[in-house]
Amino acid sequence: MSDWREDSLAWVRKLTMEALPGVSETRKWAKAGRPDGVPVWEQGGILFTGETYKNKVKLTFAKGASLADPGKLFNASLDAGTRRAIDIREGETLDASAFKALVQMAAKANEKS
Repeated sequence: MSDWREDSLAWVRKLTMEALPGVSETRKWAKAGRPDGVPVWEQGGILFTGETYKNKVKLTFAKGASLADPGKLFNASLDAGTRRAIDIREGETLDASAFKALVQMAAKANEKS
């Protein structure tokens, strides 16, 4: 895939590495419909995943429900018990500073558990 979704993931990757220089990115859950798997960013556990769909990129934070969200980035899975997600649609961008702060909070949450 080489379109806006891949560009969005590349931008998320860049911001994540700026926020947490030691973060690791792996691919998990490969299957027929997703032979390359899903990108997963980890530091002390899973921080978030980045799934691509036809009309969005979904960033799902594993412990999102326990994170403060002063930038109001979470806009999906708001009723989930543990997770929260950010859906990015074509033409949308995230506030870079707020996203980096959210990634750093997720890493701190992993340290505590």
